[in-house]
Amino acid sequence: MTALRPILLVEDNPDDERLTLRALRRSNLTNAILVARNGEEALRQVFGSTPLPCLVLLDLKLPKVNGLEVLQQIRASARTRLLPVVILTSSSEDRDIIESYSLGANSYVRKPVNIDEFTEAVRQLGLYWALISELPPTLP
Repeated sequence: MTALRPILLVEDNPDDERLTLRALRRSNLTNAILVARNGEEALRQVFGSTPLPCLVLLDLKLPKVNGLEVLQQIRASARTRLLPVVILTSSSEDRDIIESYSLGANSYVRKPVNIDEFTEAVRQLGLYWALISELPPTLP
């Protein structure tokens, strides 16, 4: 049996990181969860990891390299261009939504303010992308 591919969470806010990790664990997913706390670290994780993550949960407002730049670099590489990337952010700015989809985001989810709603949204994202959705095979 092949090992499950990890989920990469890219989040610089410690509270949101903790809530997201808790929600993913409550989903009973057995995927490892990697965390990057800035865009530079996220790019190192994506381009340096084997296998690729099955999913990247990407915040937009990140230190060093912002989320849109991370997304753009992921889509620019033949090896990673099909990697599912879900924008998980507090921004509801039209320009962020349009730019995210224009750069190839698979989904854009605004973080709910209510903790229970946030937890449920992340739980559903994890279940959908890690268990339900048919992911493209990883490229060498």
